[in-house]
Amino acid sequence: MNTLYYFIGFGVLGGVVRALVGISKYYEKNKKEKRIRFGYLFFSLLVSALVGGVAGALAGYDWRFAVIAGYAGADFFEGLYKIRMKQGFEI
Repeated sequence: MNTLYYFIGFGVLGGVVRALVGISKYYEKNKKEKRIRFGYLFFSLLVSALVGGVAGALAGYDWRFAVIAGYAGADFFEGLYKIRMKQGFEI
């Protein structure tokens, strides 16, 4: 069980790297308005933790997969959310 916590941490690490890249891109584009949405940042890191933990455990306990999944996992869900918001939700 302790190893799962390591992979969750590595997933968060991937999410932090993704967040830093996103924040730097945002500041590069919007030099006047500098605002970080902390709720969105927290949710993104939570998703990265979950995806990284699961991916690290499923990939034979390899920490590199947890970091990559943490980085890319939040992007996947963000893209899916944006697509569904444009199309509208249907059940």
